[in-house]
Amino acid sequence: QVQLVESGGGLVQAGGSLRLSCAASPSINSFNPMGWYRQAPGKERELVARITSGGTTNYADSVKDRFTISRDNAKSTVYLQMNSLKPEDTAVYYCNGARILSSRDYWGQGTQVTVSS
Repeated sequence: QVQLVESGGGLVQAGGSLRLSCAASPSINSFNPMGWYRQAPGKERELVARITSGGTTNYADSVKDRFTISRDNAKSTVYLQMNSLKPEDTAVYYCNGARILSSRDYWGQGTQVTVSS
C-alpha cells in the first residue's frame, strides 16, 4: 500500500523546536523527490522544503536557516527539523512524495503545528 504518514506536530512557544516525521511505504526509495508543504488558514498550500533521492535540498526563503529536511533510507522516513519557530509558522504540515513509477503525487493526512507568541 502506498502511503505517507506524518507525526510530530503539536503546540510550541515561539522560539521553540519541533521535529516532524513522515513514514513512507512501501519504501522511501519509491518516491523522488519528497517534501514538506504547509497550509495556514485562509492561505494556499506552500512548499516548505524538498529533498531528492540524491540528498539535494531546497527551502522556502521564509524557513531557510531555521528548518532542515533530511531522510533516513533505512527507516524509510523523511524528517523536518524546525527550530526558532515563529507564530507565522502555524499551519497544517503535509508530507508529499512523487511516486517514481507513475509520477503521481501522494500526500499524507497532515499534522498541525501551532506556535504561540
